[in-house]
Amino acid sequence: MNRLHLVFARPWIWSFIAAVIVWFATVLVTGGAGALGLSHAALTFAAFSVIVGLGQMFVITLGPGNIDLSVPATMTLAGTVALKLMDVQDGMIIAGLVIAILLGIAIGIGNYALIKLLRIPPIIATLSMSFIVQSTAIWANRGLRIKPPDMLASFTTSSFLGIPNIAIVAVLLSLAAWVLLERTIYGRWISAIGQSIFAARMTGIPVDGTRLVTYTLCAVLAAVCGYLLASFSGGAALNMGAEYLLMSIAVVVIGGTAVAGGDSNIPGIWGASLFMFLVVSMLNTYGFGAGVRLILTGLIILAVILAAGGRKVVR
Repeated sequence: MNRLHLVFARPWIWSFIAAVIVWFATVLVTGGAGALGLSHAALTFAAFSVIVGLGQMFVITLGPGNIDLSVPATMTLAGTVALKLMDVQDGMIIAGLVIAILLGIAIGIGNYALIKLLRIPPIIATLSMSFIVQSTAIWANRGLRIKPPDMLASFTTSSFLGIPNIAIVAVLLSLAAWVLLERTIYGRWISAIGQSIFAARMTGIPVDGTRLVTYTLCAVLAAVCGYLLASFSGGAALNMGAEYLLMSIAVVVIGGTAVAGGDSNIPGIWGASLFMFLVVSMLNTYGFGAGVRLILTGLIILAVILAAGGRKVVR
C-alpha cells in the first residue's frame, strides 16, 4: 500500500493515467476497431512533441523566466535548409542532419547572446530571435515545398516491430537526456541553478556556461525535430513548427516538471505528449466543434495539472 502511495505521489504518473483514460474513451466509440491505429498514431505524433519538449524541459529547469520561444522558427529553418541541401538525394541525408544540428547550435548561441549581452529576459530574447530565424526560413524557402530523400522519408514513416521509427528516435533521445540529467555533473548544475542561481554562483558552478549549453541543447533538439518532421510530412512548410510553440511548453508543465525550476521530469513528457494527442483525437471522435474542443482541452489539462500538483514530488 505504501509503495502504491509512492507511485501516485510522482507527478508524472497523472499524465499517463489521463492518457490511458482518454485512449479508452476514444476506443469505446469505435468498439475497439481503431485501437491499434490510434496507438500507432499517438506514438508517432507524440514523438515529435517529446523531442521539442525535452529541449524546453532543460531550459525551464534553469528556473523562473527561462523559456525558449524560438522553437517553432528553429524547426522551420532547420527543416527547410536541410531538405534544400539534401536535394532529394539519399547520399546527402547525413549532411542534412549535420546542417540542421549546426543551425541549432548557432541559434542557441544567438539566443543566449541576446540574453547575456543585452540583459533582456529570455522570453523577449528568444521571441526576437524567432522573428529573425523565421524570416531567414521564409527567404530560404521562397514558397517551394522541397521533398525529402526517399530513404529518409521511408525511415520517418515506417515502423520497426510495430513501433514507429520516430518514436524509437524519441526514446533514444529521452534516454540520452536522462543520462545527462541524472548521471553527469551538467545535470546537477542545471538543477542547482534552477533552485537558486545565487547559491549556484557562490558554490562555483559556471552559471553562464551552463545556461549557454542548455539554450543551445534546446535549439539543437528543435532543429533535429524540424529535420525529422519535414521528412515525415513530405516537405518543409513555413508554418510546420507553429503548433509546437505552446505544445513544447505544455508537455513539460503537464508532465510534472517544476515551472519554478530545479526539478525536471522526462517520463512525464512522454505521458503528457501522448495525452495531448489523444485528447484531441477523443474530442474529434465524439464530434465536438472547434470551440468546444478548445474549451474542453483546456479544462482537461487543468484537471491533470491540479491532480499532479496536489501530490508531493518524489525523486
